[in-house]
Amino acid sequence: MNTQTTTQHPAEAQTTAQQTSSNDPAVRPLRTPRQLKADLPLNEALALQIDQQRQQIRDLLNGNDDRLLIVTGPCSIHDEAAVLDYGRRLAALNEQLSDRLLIVLRAYVEKPRTSIGWKGLAYDPERNGKGDMALGLERSRGIMLQLAELGLPLATEALNPLVMRYLDDLVSWTAIGARTAESQTHREMVSHLPMPVGIKNSTDGSAANAVNAMISARHSHHTLGVDVDGQMAMLDTPGNPDTHLVLRGGRGITNYDAQSVADALAELEKGNCHAKVLVDCSHDNACKQHERQVAIAQEVVAQRAAGNRGILGLMLESFIQAGRQNDDGTLQYGQSITDACIGWEETETLLRALHAQL
Repeated sequence: MNTQTTTQHPAEAQTTAQQTSSNDPAVRPLRTPRQLKADLPLNEALALQIDQQRQQIRDLLNGNDDRLLIVTGPCSIHDEAAVLDYGRRLAALNEQLSDRLLIVLRAYVEKPRTSIGWKGLAYDPERNGKGDMALGLERSRGIMLQLAELGLPLATEALNPLVMRYLDDLVSWTAIGARTAESQTHREMVSHLPMPVGIKNSTDGSAANAVNAMISARHSHHTLGVDVDGQMAMLDTPGNPDTHLVLRGGRGITNYDAQSVADALAELEKGNCHAKVLVDCSHDNACKQHERQVAIAQEVVAQRAAGNRGILGLMLESFIQAGRQNDDGTLQYGQSITDACIGWEETETLLRALHAQL
């Protein structure tokens, strides 16, 4: 008996896939990155501003600018009005301190979770557990546009490479977390990103995985991804030479003291990487006690003031009100619902003090 094999045309296969997804309640189609960027466009003046701010951070990495990089802001964005309030305060303060500090505003719309929990504005903007990425991506891009218009560079943490396709034109500095620094997918993503990237040390406190990630990311890769039209594509990444190490401590170990910084710089030099470290004053360095960020920042800047040019800068978790709150009722305005932060008054006092130290 003869058998006949029928080959489906690619266009027919795509139509079939679309029909299948439209009939599956668990599959909710989204606008493509190109469509969302067209609906919430970046104007020419703002694009130029962001390009210049990226270059300013590169200048710090390459030793062409001796200012201290300060990445500060809320642990995560859950209230757009409150983060805009914080951003306006920070922009006003920046006008007075920008000769010695390069201040970058945290705009984190994705949150890594140890097990489960709220994953951030991009995923669950209504925080009801149902998820709505169509609305979440729109609100994330919308608030980041408004924050960029304040004149400050923006920082975010990249978790899902597909989310970054919707936001990458707005970001001047990106973080790769301790848990994702080992991921080949994230290393390839960094190789494709157009801005400087800070890679955190592993959760055990060691820098080796971050250094390996930096080496990998500065090379070109052939990797699977999507283009701006949502089409699956092979990406030939250009390589990203503008990476550096973020020291965040690990498992009860702190690594912001002078010896830890010196050890990290030596490891970076062995890997022929930028011998620059940014100290995360929160997380394990603060032993999960947000108040300790102030003393840590002062100690690190004292090392810098004493001549250690390997210290690139600091990261702070800071919001309008100090501490954190559970998202289980009426919320306090300007207080984090994820990691605890220092408050605005403390932040302003600290940044002025660091400026004076320098």
